[in-house]
Amino acid sequence: MARRPVPPSPSPRAPAPASKPAARRDRQATRSVDVREWASGIRLSAFSVIMLSLVVLGAWVLVPTMGTFIDQRQKIAALEASIQVSHDEIAALEKERERWNDPAYITTQARERLYYVKPGEVVYLVDNDLDPAALPREQEPVSDTLEEKPADWMPQLLRTLTAAGLSQTAVPAQ
Repeated sequence: MARRPVPPSPSPRAPAPASKPAARRDRQATRSVDVREWASGIRLSAFSVIMLSLVVLGAWVLVPTMGTFIDQRQKIAALEASIQVSHDEIAALEKERERWNDPAYITTQARERLYYVKPGEVVYLVDNDLDPAALPREQEPVSDTLEEKPADWMPQLLRTLTAAGLSQTAVPAQ
């Protein structure tokens, strides 16, 4: 048969209507907990003590082992990623090697990189063929002085909050 919980017993001292300092002292007296009473209510059997000590011992043994395991798993994952990068690089180099076996690719590379021409061909090399407006500008030197720009952030914050609160993005309930 199931046991019913026992209702809490009424406190032996009911606070009597008194002046404010006396009522405050009574509340503090009822709030204080006697540690000896609380500790005497704890009953531990030998089985509970043994099981608790086994749990603590298991945690003491397993925590460093788990840390080592996690570190090793992270190293393994990093090494697997580096292996994958190496495989990708190998595949790219093999593809490049296959391209160099093609005579048309070799001819194209010789023309572009080394400016080789076939006998009888005339090559025109044009320097500065870009529009001056299209050329990249030179970067201006970085200033040594600190410039303070007036920034009033409060109105911007209020505008943002108002816009977020008044937005009509919510879906109406059907």
